[in-house]
Amino acid sequence: MAKSKTVFVCQNCGVESAKWIGRCPSCKEWNTYHEEIIVPASSRSSSFISDHEKRKPELLDNIKADEKNRQKTGLAELDRILGGGMVSGSLMLIGGEPGVGKSTLALQLALALKHTIILYVSGEESEEQISLRAKRLKNSNPQCYVLCETELENILAHSEQLKPGLIIIDSIQTISTSLLESSAGSVSQVRECAAQLLKYSKITGIPVFLIGHITKDGTLAGPKVLEHIVDVVLYFEGDNNYVYRILRSVKNRFGSTSEIGIFEMIEAGLREVNNPSEMFINQHDEPLSGISIAATVDGLRPFLIETQALVSSAVYGTPQRSATGFDIRRLNMLLAVLEKRAGFRLAVKDVFLNIAGGIKVNDPAIDLAIISSVLSSNLDIPIPREVCFAGEAGLSGEIRPVSRIEQRIREASKMGFKKICLSKYHKGISVKGQEIEIVPVGKVEHLVRALFG
Repeated sequence: MAKSKTVFVCQNCGVESAKWIGRCPSCKEWNTYHEEIIVPASSRSSSFISDHEKRKPELLDNIKADEKNRQKTGLAELDRILGGGMVSGSLMLIGGEPGVGKSTLALQLALALKHTIILYVSGEESEEQISLRAKRLKNSNPQCYVLCETELENILAHSEQLKPGLIIIDSIQTISTSLLESSAGSVSQVRECAAQLLKYSKITGIPVFLIGHITKDGTLAGPKVLEHIVDVVLYFEGDNNYVYRILRSVKNRFGSTSEIGIFEMIEAGLREVNNPSEMFINQHDEPLSGISIAATVDGLRPFLIETQALVSSAVYGTPQRSATGFDIRRLNMLLAVLEKRAGFRLAVKDVFLNIAGGIKVNDPAIDLAIISSVLSSNLDIPIPREVCFAGEAGLSGEIRPVSRIEQRIREASKMGFKKICLSKYHKGISVKGQEIEIVPVGKVEHLVRALFG
């Protein structure tokens, strides 16, 4: 029998050390080294791999791959992110903060695949808790099997008997293998279990969904190598104070990483949002100052979003700057541009900015809408409802062109907007069949004249 050895492993980055270290020399984190028992690779052979015939080298020209073999998940938003559906033998990872809805999404996926045998493995909840959630979702799948197990070998044994079409594991941090003596959730356990599941998925062709925990700094718990092992990495984002959730692709070996999926958390689970523009635009009875509509693009998906600004006199001497859903440093830059290039005295005023719907926007094309909403609140003049904006502001006060402008224009026209303000430096814009007027703007001062005269 091979002898085991004891090493200290950083729980943040996975670097090993022969002795305990207070600060990791790789990731510079403090008190992250934990003692673990490592078994040599010679004694870590997996039983299920030996039962299958070993692979042989094949010529690339003789390997046939068909995109039509993708399996639909039953959730249109998830299919869009995956590139059209699940690929056989793929290992997919979903990460998110506690309470964002990862387990709900996984169970909805299991219940949506009606004609497929599903093995739902839970290491955190009991069968009764999963049954209660399924009743709340008001859906059922007669071929969905639930297994409350944390031992990897037992999970693979049950999978060999059931021959499922999909395996869902909630979560990877609760699964452990008897080949290692360290506790579940440690770096070595997470890495080894993910590697074993990847081998099993590639050999059998069964797609596997893993749910991963998020650390306090917003990254997936466990070593960074976990993201390299899996084929697809999805982040489930959202604020518990809002109902909207965004499923974002960070890595996808079988599709684009530019797609996002939007869900709404309701009593019966997660509802797919097919037209996010209608969700993020509030309908007001009367025109209000400080509100503008931005034509944004997240990934490949265009949608309109409402920006709200409030400018008031500073009461406590030092002006306040606050932004929700937007980078506060970029807001300060835009305010400096208005101060320097347009002559507005905003340095002595409080400025508050809010992106409606509780989502975070990183698209630079929202600059023009933010400037418009700040000016509208400062002058207390409402912006006409039929006007939207798409443009990036430069430090010299010029309005710069943005990407995918024709997609933004089509989305604005579809939502009933009559005018769209954008940079005059766009070339060759085609708006055939769109009932919308383009208002070209070159500088910030030109925007002020176009909106407020």
